[in-house]
Amino acid sequence: MIVFSQELYEKELAALFVRFPSVQNVPFSDAYKPGLERVCAFEQLLGNPSDKFRVIHVAGTNGKGSTSNMLASALSAHGYRTGLFTSPHIEDFRERMRVADRQACGGQAQVTQMVPKEYAFDFIQRYKADFERLSLSFFEITTGMAFKWFADMGCDYAVIEVGLGGRLDSTNIVDPELSIITSIGLDHCDLLGHTLAEIAGEKAGIIKAGRPVVIGEDRTETRPVFEAKAAEQGSMILFAEDKEPSLWGDAAWIEGSMDLQGKYQRKNLRTVLTALDVLGLADRQSEEAIVHTARRMDFHGRWEKLSDSPLAICDIGHNAHALRNNFAQLEEMMASGKYDKLIVVYAVMADKDLDSIIPLMPACAQWYFTAPSTKRSLPSQEILKKVSEFRGSSENLYAFDTVEDAVGAALHAANPDTLIYIGGSTFAVSEAIPHFRNR
Repeated sequence: MIVFSQELYEKELAALFVRFPSVQNVPFSDAYKPGLERVCAFEQLLGNPSDKFRVIHVAGTNGKGSTSNMLASALSAHGYRTGLFTSPHIEDFRERMRVADRQACGGQAQVTQMVPKEYAFDFIQRYKADFERLSLSFFEITTGMAFKWFADMGCDYAVIEVGLGGRLDSTNIVDPELSIITSIGLDHCDLLGHTLAEIAGEKAGIIKAGRPVVIGEDRTETRPVFEAKAAEQGSMILFAEDKEPSLWGDAAWIEGSMDLQGKYQRKNLRTVLTALDVLGLADRQSEEAIVHTARRMDFHGRWEKLSDSPLAICDIGHNAHALRNNFAQLEEMMASGKYDKLIVVYAVMADKDLDSIIPLMPACAQWYFTAPSTKRSLPSQEILKKVSEFRGSSENLYAFDTVEDAVGAALHAANPDTLIYIGGSTFAVSEAIPHFRNR
């Protein structure tokens, strides 16, 4: 076995991204390999690690990451060592695989660790030939790595976020104690379907025989799909929106205290508390852990404050379903009279439905369009052109070649009473964060 070094680790990781493309740098259609045969074979090769811990499986168009982190925070506060598998990462590949140790809340201290570089390096070295032999995707490799590490760490639970869809996602080899579907929106339509019902059918694929499922968002088009699948599987189904507020304990206190500040978190909170009720863990200890989720779980990119003066916020919401809420919250903040100017640094991937997002863009903002350094990015000039055509004017619309340039221009144009929002893409947030950390 080759001895670990930082240089070799970085070289192996870079090779992994190139040889087994990730959606971090190629379109979903190029990186996505639907089907479970390959990952089942890999799981068996690894010793069936997912059998060694209890699983909560989380699917949905939006809200998966926040819901998963809240649940992991609550589980760890109850003394369960909890694995957490999410995607994509923002800055470090290892963010995808974290373990929250057994620790009662009692404060806001971070309780998570990422998979060690040495472990990831050894895993790649040990199974590199199998990656090729089984023709694994990048996501299948990371799924296997996460499951093996969680088993080796002696995790009691693992909260597993679906990568894409559900039915054919590589995480769908698990037999969960509980399944959760957070929300359904029109995203990745070329892979999942062009109607809400079709997409719901793909997400419903994580509902397993005799296992309960919590549905976070009740929509007329999707409810029958979930009810039919649950009936077919003999699964108890709970719609979080049907639950009486008394179930959620002091929900108003939680909402007002949470360090996850986006208003959209209210819906995720309701979903999480319903799930914890199913698990028999809906109590004050869970509530306190949820309040400090961002700090305890070292969780970033969800309505995250990057600076106070000017106030700069970033969020990885990237489709119309998510941005409708975020843009509305920005408009509310501007209507308060507290801020004299709103600057939005915005990027979008070429495979997103920009036409459905443009009508949602606050007219009161100055828009600084940009393109992160990934082949998936839509060039900033193309964004500007499309928005200008919709509005009939290019007033307050600007294009920058890089995120660094756009963030620099936004900070230069800002004063202490300016509100800056950075979003539209995980990749834009990823490239923006270091510029604020280094200020």
